[in-house]
Amino acid sequence: MAIFLCQDLDGNAVRTLYLKEAEVEQLVTLPEVIEALERAFRDQASRRAWTNPRNRLHLPGVTLHMMAGAIPGYFGYKAYTVSASKAQFYFFLYSAESAELLALMEADTLGQKRTGAATGLATRILSSPGATDATLFGAGWQAETQLLAMDAVRQLKRVWIVNKRTERRQSFIEKMTPRVKAELVAASSAEEAVRKSQIVTTITSSREPVFKGEWLQAGVHVNAAGGNMLLRREIDDEAVMRSDRLVVDSIEQSKIESGEFVGVIQTGRRHWEDFVELRDVVAGLKPGRTSPSEITLFKSLGVALEDVAIGKLVYERAAERGIGTSLVL
Repeated sequence: MAIFLCQDLDGNAVRTLYLKEAEVEQLVTLPEVIEALERAFRDQASRRAWTNPRNRLHLPGVTLHMMAGAIPGYFGYKAYTVSASKAQFYFFLYSAESAELLALMEADTLGQKRTGAATGLATRILSSPGATDATLFGAGWQAETQLLAMDAVRQLKRVWIVNKRTERRQSFIEKMTPRVKAELVAASSAEEAVRKSQIVTTITSSREPVFKGEWLQAGVHVNAAGGNMLLRREIDDEAVMRSDRLVVDSIEQSKIESGEFVGVIQTGRRHWEDFVELRDVVAGLKPGRTSPSEITLFKSLGVALEDVAIGKLVYERAAERGIGTSLVL
């Protein structure tokens, strides 16, 4: 592999910290990431942080995804490729003062943590404070941080796990039970689980709704976190129409990625003016939940602002502890 020497304006070699997946995993906890995201969204609401929608370049057999954002002191971007055989994620963090590349991180774990943290943040500000029961659709790797985030922000007694593959569901329950306070229960009926829950979270790659909106009880909060393409649709029109508060991480990005909203927007039953962004709810500029009986919905697409927020946290923690490999690029 060729190494190219890069110098700053004074002629000094620029050193960049390289962090692997295992190092990212050990450096930050999910509650810390939730707090970092809250600060970032508050900064965005006060015009001190920015995020660009995801951009995709489609080639035969592979897609390149890129997304950039900035918070006070830092900016960066995530680039990842997805093909039939594998996916590769990298995050690049820069100093907003010097424009130097501070860190290059393997970013699969970083993405898993920030996606879970976004659900945790939304759940904390939108769900009923007394919520005791939740349903989680999905039992894969990404579902782990979704569960941990819900468990971190609410005193849940039980979480129903819904997954079509019985063995995978059971394996997930066995793995995650020691890591959460709540009892994890294999749902024999998705409908029964949803009807009993005050929080419902979806983290699947489904192209069809995984539950019916008519099952939602008054006061429930829904996190739809799995899909970020127009072809994917975890919740149905009824769930969108029944929601009293519709919150997204980015309206601009939702217009090109939220398959759940296409039908209700095109038919005029909902309008983009009905939606608010998470930043405004976090900052108190627009209301979230205003009554115990309201149904609230958070559609999480994943925005670059979140990547920069966790990237900053990981980088500063690594530099403080002397973790990572110093590269001369």
